[in-house]
Amino acid sequence: MKQMYPKNGRVILHVDMNSFYASVEMAYDPTLKGKPLAIAGNPEERRGIIVTCSYEARSFGVKTTMPLWEAKKLCPQLIVRKPNFDRYRAASIGMFEILNQYSTLVEPVSIDEGYVDITESYEYGSPLEIAETIQKRIMSQLDLPCSIGVAPNKFLAKMASDMKKPMGITVLRKRDVKSVLWPLEVEEMHGVGKKTGEKLRTIDIKVIGDLAQANEIQLKSILGINGPRLKERANGNDRRPVDPDAASEFKSIGNSTTLPRDVSNQQELLHVLESLARTVTVRLKRKKVLATSVGITIRYKDRKTITRSKKLQNPVQQDGELYTIAKQLFLKHWNGERVRLLGITSMDLVEMNEAVKQLDLFNYEKEAKKEPLFETLAALREKFGTHIIDRAVMMPEIKIQQQKVGTETSFNKDFLQDFPKRKAKKDE
Repeated sequence: MKQMYPKNGRVILHVDMNSFYASVEMAYDPTLKGKPLAIAGNPEERRGIIVTCSYEARSFGVKTTMPLWEAKKLCPQLIVRKPNFDRYRAASIGMFEILNQYSTLVEPVSIDEGYVDITESYEYGSPLEIAETIQKRIMSQLDLPCSIGVAPNKFLAKMASDMKKPMGITVLRKRDVKSVLWPLEVEEMHGVGKKTGEKLRTIDIKVIGDLAQANEIQLKSILGINGPRLKERANGNDRRPVDPDAASEFKSIGNSTTLPRDVSNQQELLHVLESLARTVTVRLKRKKVLATSVGITIRYKDRKTITRSKKLQNPVQQDGELYTIAKQLFLKHWNGERVRLLGITSMDLVEMNEAVKQLDLFNYEKEAKKEPLFETLAALREKFGTHIIDRAVMMPEIKIQQQKVGTETSFNKDFLQDFPKRKAKKDE
């Protein structure tokens, strides 16, 4: 079987769950199968946006991010379910547990997709056999469909998994790039969104083949350092390894909420900011990091959005500190108009044990009072280990209900950062 694997290259799978949230709901309630189903927020609130939908719903023109009212207009019989994040988390963990049985190199990208480097997994069969087995096991054990791309690098694996949905398996080799990828519209390329596509079209780059042969200097002038990188991808080149630790690398923790109605009352808006600060604080403490920058997001009634941030002299983690900074930023930059959305983001995060606080005349006395406690904690950790004692707020049992405050993006980030690293084991 080893001869079916490259001597020098890699074999990488990209496993992408199909309509994940909707599929999980169907697995939980089989009566929903075959029906137009959408996962969306509270229909009574404006956050009623389609998160995902079944393929039956898509046949009516229903799409992700579409307002719920518009989706129901296109498909009056649409069944709507609110997100159940605990249910999705459990299903995702089950999916990744299956992947980890075929390789130690599994990189979660989000709650419903991940890369698997199976270069050394020849004992389980050929690359295609492994892909087929994984797909069948996810379906039989979890009742969830997925598509899988098989390729020599992450970019091509991602492109391949998108080619056949649902329940597709696509092999994309380097020699196939010119015939398979180059004729596609440039916006169909992973890493090229609508805005990037518009910029590329201004220099007459319409298909992926045009991008593959474009002038690097010209690309860099309109896209910066991302330009030459996209050209590399368009030629089928991608040297990024599958990194199981990549999910734990994060630079910001934030939360935002769309208000049930447009609000112009200052005290009411500050109350929302205070609530957001508490939510972000719990997540900072749970990750054992501090913020050295704080930012806010304000979206007005007319959807105009501004973001403002402040670099801090001392790292912060307490909700009172975070709220004070966010409040100052808000009062300084709010124009008094009605607000539709508010958000707080803690940025430039540092690990708790690496944070160095610059004490000044104002906070030295307060910090000095804590010194005996810090010394006791340090002695305990030195003797029994770093995790022997933690503050109560850091306990893993603490959960944030994303349905109340926050976004699916925050949920995805939290899932990735909490994702347990499991050792690969043979399928018994």
